[in-house]
Amino acid sequence: MNQKIVFRALSLALLFGWSSSNVTLAQVAAPPEQVAEVANDSAAVMMKDFSGETAAEKADRMKWFNDSRFGLFIHWGLYAQPAGVWKGEDVKGIGEWIQSNGKIPTKDYEPLMKIFNPVKYDAEQWVSLAKRAGMKYIVITSKHHDGFCLYDSKYSDWDMGGTPYKKDLLKPLAEACRKHGLKMCFYHSILDWHHPHWGIKEEWQGNFTNEKPDMEIYRTYMKNQLHELLTNYGDVGIVWFDGEWGDCWTHEMGIDLYNYCRSLQPNTIVNNRVDKGRRGYAGMTASTEFLGDYGTPEQSIPQTGFGEGVFWESCMTMNDTWGFKSKDENWKPNEKLIRNLIDIASKGGNFLLNVGPTAEGEIPAASIERLEAIGQWMEKYSESIYGTRASPLDRNSWDGRCTRKKTASGTRLYFHLFEWPADGVLNIKYLNSEPAAATMMGTAEALKVSGEPGDWKIQLPASAPDKIASVLQVDIAGSLDVEPYRIQADESGKLVLAAGEAVLKGRSIRLEKKKNKLDNINQWSDLGDRVLWNINVAKAGKYRPMLKYSCEDQAAGSVVEFQIGKSTFSHTVAKTGTWADWKTVQLPEVEFVAGKSQVVIQPKSLVKTGIMNLVSVVLEPVE
Repeated sequence: MNQKIVFRALSLALLFGWSSSNVTLAQVAAPPEQVAEVANDSAAVMMKDFSGETAAEKADRMKWFNDSRFGLFIHWGLYAQPAGVWKGEDVKGIGEWIQSNGKIPTKDYEPLMKIFNPVKYDAEQWVSLAKRAGMKYIVITSKHHDGFCLYDSKYSDWDMGGTPYKKDLLKPLAEACRKHGLKMCFYHSILDWHHPHWGIKEEWQGNFTNEKPDMEIYRTYMKNQLHELLTNYGDVGIVWFDGEWGDCWTHEMGIDLYNYCRSLQPNTIVNNRVDKGRRGYAGMTASTEFLGDYGTPEQSIPQTGFGEGVFWESCMTMNDTWGFKSKDENWKPNEKLIRNLIDIASKGGNFLLNVGPTAEGEIPAASIERLEAIGQWMEKYSESIYGTRASPLDRNSWDGRCTRKKTASGTRLYFHLFEWPADGVLNIKYLNSEPAAATMMGTAEALKVSGEPGDWKIQLPASAPDKIASVLQVDIAGSLDVEPYRIQADESGKLVLAAGEAVLKGRSIRLEKKKNKLDNINQWSDLGDRVLWNINVAKAGKYRPMLKYSCEDQAAGSVVEFQIGKSTFSHTVAKTGTWADWKTVQLPEVEFVAGKSQVVIQPKSLVKTGIMNLVSVVLEPVE
């Protein structure tokens, strides 16, 4: 008798049973010693502490990820069956959250397993599509928040073994990934709406009738399933956690789970949602005390990159939902998706683009069309994406982005042109190094380069080779020398340091540009975030700084430090009413010498959720 049969004999009286006899997971629970008796794989693992990994060791482990730049996210599960509609009514929100958004009781949600039959599923077709799109890895939901597993787990009957289809959905995908050279990765939800021992109760969840949910029992269950995933499917590139935000999940649990996964596969990569340090949808980890190998911005692209040694990946949908939702037709255009990929690569990140297959196992036609279009662009220009690093320029003098790559003789810069210059000349500012060669990718014709350091001009062909993004490659011999963009004084000597002219550094900070609204720097909620302007002071002497910002009343009181000219001083952010009520205050006078300088604003304390929404700093000469 195999272990699963033994387990099922115990399950209804113990912990993980699911039955059509109206006995739900919410009604059964086992004491820890009984769980250990039937679920002991996790206990057999020799746990190691990976906190001593050096930066060089981490960089080596992360190299494939950092070179890949592009992956496929797959959200698939029972939620594809209702596809956003429950009992004839549209349920608001994203498809995979239908149980939560619709407050669907576990007993009503469970029958979905008995009709989930993805007979049109073709793992070979899925992986071939991802490969044609230029993707290097696939992350699939082994278990989402509803707790249902896309394979036949011996620790639960809430899985593929209980469906008409019966078969493991993950194994053929793993085999196809190996065949085509893609990395197989698993998304695995930490929270579980179905399990009787998940620590946060809701009336509709499977733990509602359990008086005392026990997270130790749940953690054993989760580790046992991770043991299956990390020992039965070959090398796993990434364990992509989610659902860590509940108060029942702690920092200590995150550390333990991180070490557990890497004890099973030391080279696997674990995202930052394993721990408690993620800063909301901005996705980056708040500080080094929290574990996780990379940040996970969601449905957004950071304003800037984060420098060498900080790894991140923006995950994004093609429409508005992750899991399949039949009525969601708000598809992003091909141009947007391709330019998102370029934008993310230019900042040193990865793009994880999602598809939500149907309950029958088909990727929607609109998703396929977009992946094929991205693949056509990547077929010509993938060299400008794979293995590249963030742009060395803090500002572009053209409409587009830049990536870079080391060469045997120096550096190759890839200039992605979103708009073709009307005069056929690309003006590249802030680059001091002289181009040794310039060609359009896909051609061998040398382009004429003229100009001087900081102001090069390249004569382009008569028309754009690609309507979405043409790529110019420029080779630099030797070391790369760039000059920061500097704000110049006006005729009166005044310097206007606007939000849109700032260089933003940090994990949460953003520039907001909207019609009928002042450009401002917001989402400033991390003490590591800072704002700086490189300036060129025409005349030495004293200046009067004027700061324009907003701050809602309950968030007031944060302290920021200013470094301006020869002065360093602190300022306490005052309340202005709301985040849209702007206030201008005068700061202490400062003194500059003539020439190049920098203005820096760095937070020193944070009262609540945000520091301020910053519009500008104006430096007026004092006569």
